[in-house]
Amino acid sequence: MQKTVNILNKKAKFQYEILDKYTAGIVLTGTEIKSIRSGKASIAESFCEFNDREELFVVNMTVEEYAFGNYYNHKPKAVRKLLLNRKELKKLKKEMDVKGNAIIPTRLFINEKGFAKLEIALAKGKKLYDKRETIKDRDNKRNLDRIKKSFR
Repeated sequence: MQKTVNILNKKAKFQYEILDKYTAGIVLTGTEIKSIRSGKASIAESFCEFNDREELFVVNMTVEEYAFGNYYNHKPKAVRKLLLNRKELKKLKKEMDVKGNAIIPTRLFINEKGFAKLEIALAKGKKLYDKRETIKDRDNKRNLDRIKKSFR
């Protein structure tokens, strides 16, 4: 039985307003996929950007070095290419020209075929007052749940 890998970017929903989601494949080396399968990766500080050939790359994604790797081991913070359809890439490129939009990874997982996939989101950065509103809503929901639980 294969252990499921589901690495989340918990800060994404707090710092960004998510507009659209896509699932992209990642170009990885052998030691990188082994490290991801053991759950030793982080997408907390990462973001996506286009190069001059209109290819999408994930930047600042940390994949720890594989413990049993030799001199063929990978670099932990390497830039990794994302695989999407040409139509999706053109749509994302057009949306990136709008000021304030960003492409951020929200989830890294292994699909049923054993391939590593990255769920990316087209997002707009939240302002400070939007973040305060999110915190207020979360606190109100927590207090309401406490009150409901005390009446049961």
